[in-house]
Amino acid sequence: MKKAVAYYRVSTERQGQSGLGLEAQKKSVTEFSKAHGYVLDKEFIEIETGKRNNRPVLTEALARCKSVNATLLIAKLDRLGRNLRFITTIQESGVDFTAVDNPNAGKFMVHIMAAVAEYERDQISERTAAALQAAKARGVKLGVYGRKVLALENKKKANACAQSMKPLIEELRVKGIVTVRQIANELNRLGIATYYNRKWHPTTVHNLLKRLRNITEN
Repeated sequence: MKKAVAYYRVSTERQGQSGLGLEAQKKSVTEFSKAHGYVLDKEFIEIETGKRNNRPVLTEALARCKSVNATLLIAKLDRLGRNLRFITTIQESGVDFTAVDNPNAGKFMVHIMAAVAEYERDQISERTAAALQAAKARGVKLGVYGRKVLALENKKKANACAQSMKPLIEELRVKGIVTVRQIANELNRLGIATYYNRKWHPTTVHNLLKRLRNITEN
């Protein structure tokens, strides 16, 4: 039997005390363990915000995995937090981990998903644009400078997101997945959301590929 260490995370102390969200995580991990021949060695529960990298309970869970040669099991990928550096830390720890909701996601795939998730979380263009529009509606003069700064910031973030997707797009093409519709279908199947946390469509894939070409040419 294979050993596993379960890591659960809830966002607030209130959730930790009430079990809100925790029961569902435990249920999915327990059922996955039984179905795949794992024996749960120990469970760790972290009460923490998803935006922080410093999680002492996770550090303990990783240490336990190393000491007993166990796999780290989590219920959902978003339990690891939407932060690329955090995901990278787990990957570099040398501990094998499996997300119950997406057990086929390899380390490379998880890295790509984390990059997209971090970009999505950090992006502020929509909120900034909404704030600017609200200010304009109140009669505030935004000026050309404000619009230029916003445009440059949006372009920079969009290019960064496109670059993070480039290795995955190249890998899909090697596998024969080359048309915009095929790529869109495969990204949706893998559970990778767009920048706006939506499903992919041929149009959004086309825009992504066009942006990548522009970055390369410039």
